[in-house]
Amino acid sequence: MSTIEIIEKTSNFNLHIFPSKAEAGAAAAVHGAAKIREAISERGEANIVVATGASQFEMFAQLVMEPDINWYQVTAFHLDEYVDLAISHPGSFRRYLWERFYSQLPMPLRAFYFLNGEGDSEAECERVGKIILDHPIDVAFVGIGENGHLAFNDPPADFHAKEPFQVVELDRKCRLQQYNEGWFKSFESVPRRAITMTISQIMKSSSIVCTVLEERKAVAVKEALGGNLSPECPASILCRHNKIDVYLDVPAASLLIEGN
Repeated sequence: MSTIEIIEKTSNFNLHIFPSKAEAGAAAAVHGAAKIREAISERGEANIVVATGASQFEMFAQLVMEPDINWYQVTAFHLDEYVDLAISHPGSFRRYLWERFYSQLPMPLRAFYFLNGEGDSEAECERVGKIILDHPIDVAFVGIGENGHLAFNDPPADFHAKEPFQVVELDRKCRLQQYNEGWFKSFESVPRRAITMTISQIMKSSSIVCTVLEERKAVAVKEALGGNLSPECPASILCRHNKIDVYLDVPAASLLIEGN
């Protein structure tokens, strides 16, 4: 890992900036793994939330290799999933998490509560919502979207949703990001609706590890971490959490660096 990591402690979060995506993602995984071990040591179990997307590739590559984690004692939830998208589709988040996380672990998890958007999505929100209420989250691994979204909570954000999960309409910029990342063959084929963990549920997590990579996220990063809470940048709520670590590569942090 690079020795030129930049670490800034703000009033509400720790900011870590690395020269490369690989270093930023690996460092996020190391930090998150430590939180998992800590929870297991204290309570004999850990509950986590995992995100998807291109910004999580490097994080997952390291997390599945982290030593001294008894994954049998870990229960996992995931942030979001498209409505009416088959698990066999390359853009399916269940498929993503199976291929890059669950199937790569050295042992099975205690449980993984995948979100299934292929059936009654409202009933699925209720089903998993009831389960997560009995599993307080120790660490949530999240990212930030190009439009500032947190999970699939697009702007304008609902910071006060009472339920843990809800069905949402995806805005154009969010759908365009999914297409540009190569998950779908055409913009028109990107689903318009999704199940997402609500912002209020994410903020209940004891700690949050946020990984954001690449220059295309720089504007969203600056808006999210600039200190101004706004529904137009859902991820700006993260600065109100008291235990959050943000991991960036230099391109994603470029506008923050220029502002210093």
